[in-house]
Amino acid sequence: MESNPVLLESKSSPLNLLNEMQQLRLLGHLCDVTVSVEYQGVRAEFPAHKAVLAATSKFFKEVFLNEKAVDGPRSNVFLNEVQVADFASFLEFVYTARVEVEEDRVQRMLEIAEKLKCLDLSETCFQLKKQMLESVLLELQNFSESQNSEEESAARPSAAPAAEAERDPPDCPGSGPGRGASPEGPPAKCKEK
Repeated sequence: MESNPVLLESKSSPLNLLNEMQQLRLLGHLCDVTVSVEYQGVRAEFPAHKAVLAATSKFFKEVFLNEKAVDGPRSNVFLNEVQVADFASFLEFVYTARVEVEEDRVQRMLEIAEKLKCLDLSETCFQLKKQMLESVLLELQNFSESQNSEEESAARPSAAPAAEAERDPPDCPGSGPGRGASPEGPPAKCKEK
């Protein structure tokens, strides 16, 4: 009698795998490529794993899969016009699926994601920029509403005398803005009909 197949699935395994790969990279273990980056004379080298870079970046995948057999496996990749801090953040993201950057660097991270064809980072930056824009728009809307309410409350006291003037009977000779200021004497009182 055959038993039905069951699924054995680990929810923590992908995260554990990433964490272990990050530890191996930080310790320099099993790294098979060094990525050199340079921007305006500032240069740094980052040891990494080809498999991780190729799995997360179409740029690196193309580089590593197009290596010529004559040249042998490439152990160095040079990236020009990439800031050291941005590439370090890129590596942290591809090895951990998260990275903390300043708000003003989000656009640069999006640019490096697009340059290195890292769809996950690109999507993450795009979503964050969208949230930031929505937040700014909400703040502007709240500010605009508070300005409108301040203008309305400031306009209400000046509207009150005009409303009182409208309540006076129209055929009353002493009504209107000049009432009580007549040179003939005190304001006339109207009799109700």
